[in-house]
Amino acid sequence: MAGHAHRDDDGPIASINVTPMVDLTLVLLIIFMVAAPLLASASSIKVNLPKAATAETTTPSPLTLTLARVAAGGAQLFANGKATDEAGVKQLVPALIAKDHELQAIISADEGVDYGRVMRLVDLVKGLGVAKFALSTESRR
Repeated sequence: MAGHAHRDDDGPIASINVTPMVDLTLVLLIIFMVAAPLLASASSIKVNLPKAATAETTTPSPLTLTLARVAAGGAQLFANGKATDEAGVKQLVPALIAKDHELQAIISADEGVDYGRVMRLVDLVKGLGVAKFALSTESRR
């Protein structure tokens, strides 16, 4: 009997080991912290904006138009991060104006995009009833 030690705690274990749960929670927190900035910038189109000494930040708008430079000197139009054309803009803008009569359009264009193309976009949106515009630039710092 000397080899058989008798334990008094043969009942169920009443304590919960929370270490694996804490480890999992910390790993998920790190993953979300790393992924959040990537998800936030995933919808934006990378353009080389012109630089301006007086650049200011603009408030977000439900109408963001971007002209991104493509090969052979052309430009691709994006409306709120989705590729579109002028016909798509003509369908999108009236619905947004119906929701907000003081709608502001934020227009971003790559430095290499033809000025006439940018002005044609401004004229198109203005003709659809948008009176307020913001042209995106980068600060010269």
